[in-house]
Amino acid sequence: MKRLSIVALALLSGCGPQEQVVTSNIPRPAPDEATPTGIAYLCEGRKEVSVVYAKNRASVTLGDRTWRMEYQGGGQGFRYADSSTEWSGPGNAGTLKALSGGAPLASNCQPQRRTT
Repeated sequence: MKRLSIVALALLSGCGPQEQVVTSNIPRPAPDEATPTGIAYLCEGRKEVSVVYAKNRASVTLGDRTWRMEYQGGGQGFRYADSSTEWSGPGNAGTLKALSGGAPLASNCQPQRRTT
């Protein structure tokens, strides 16, 4: 009986499959980098955002909509914006949101892979 209890406890304590945490260390290029660099991001709710960075600009695509944004210098992290929307974040993760407020269009976007 003791052996059965030990086996059951071992199975319940994590001997089964573990969920792997995926971390992608894909840095954004410097804002003034001339060569276009594309990065695909995966956001909360399984939303996908694609961004192409080049020459102080970012083309940010979510679904069938693309925003052309200018780099906004200063402060912590990064920020690109146009007249209605911004793509910003503290590190490599980003958030796409309307400047008028409300819920973000895409949040906690983590870099997944480089694109062409």
